[in-house]
Amino acid sequence: MDHLLASLRAAAEPTRLRLLALAARGAFCVMEFTEILGQSQPRLSRHLKLLCDCGLLDRVREGSNVWFALPTDDAGALPRELVARLPAADPVLEADRRQAARVLAERARVASESFRQKGADWDEMRALGLPAQAVEQALLALIPPEPAGRLLDIGTGTGRILELLAPRVRQALGIDASKAMLALARARLSAPGFAHCAVRLADMYRLPLADRSFDTVVLHMVLHHAEDPAGAVREAARVLHPGGTLLIIDLAPHEEIGLTGKFAHRWPGFADDVIDRMFAAADVTARAPVAIPGPLPIRIWPATRTLAAPPAVGEPALTESTQ
Repeated sequence: MDHLLASLRAAAEPTRLRLLALAARGAFCVMEFTEILGQSQPRLSRHLKLLCDCGLLDRVREGSNVWFALPTDDAGALPRELVARLPAADPVLEADRRQAARVLAERARVASESFRQKGADWDEMRALGLPAQAVEQALLALIPPEPAGRLLDIGTGTGRILELLAPRVRQALGIDASKAMLALARARLSAPGFAHCAVRLADMYRLPLADRSFDTVVLHMVLHHAEDPAGAVREAARVLHPGGTLLIIDLAPHEEIGLTGKFAHRWPGFADDVIDRMFAAADVTARAPVAIPGPLPIRIWPATRTLAAPPAVGEPALTESTQ
């Protein structure tokens, strides 16, 4: 009760309600908030601290930037309910939305220009001439169409998998080790309909996420870059809820040795039995893989997290840990 009252008191101020309404569109940094609301950084920083202290906003540091967004877990239910009750036709909120659209468009332009200047070819599927549409259709066939559960996309890159699967999940989080990639992903997810999606900087070998906290985990074109693929799979399985689905989309064995230098591939694809051993070591049960033909062979390897055995009579259940 005390926490709820503190949250409601924190939200009961015009500027803080405006901040929550903007955060419902996606993550913003302080400088973007100052540009949209036309208020000073110290003033907005105080408002943001109050909202974060009571759990209405998440604060995620990413290098020199700090991003603020609505929580993607159950803690986000209250701020989303408050935002949903705000009058859509309020002139102040409408002005904020127009200014936010300009800020987001500029963010997307800067992110894309940065990649063009560096000459980075960030769309690996397109660069390799792989059948992206066929891969996406096969992936959609493995995800129920009714929105439910929480999705984690490891190595989210430009956020395409989050964009594709957003209509089929209740909440989605993408993680990547590249701040430049995350800039592109945020630009992609700033469109309407992705308020339940977020991205953050993280190491796939040490996910800052609780055990058993996601219903679906996806590793899309990630493992062939990994120094320790088995370690990445074990960490993905750790955050997967019992009965949840792990999906690996990657290259099957091939002979294109030039990819090692040009695209920094660490592994020339994976055989089914290699993936099966990784699954077994991670305590997930392999299902039948899906083959997708193309200039390079692609597989989708699905697996199910083993259901936790119930504790014996008189034995206390183990509690879940967080990292």
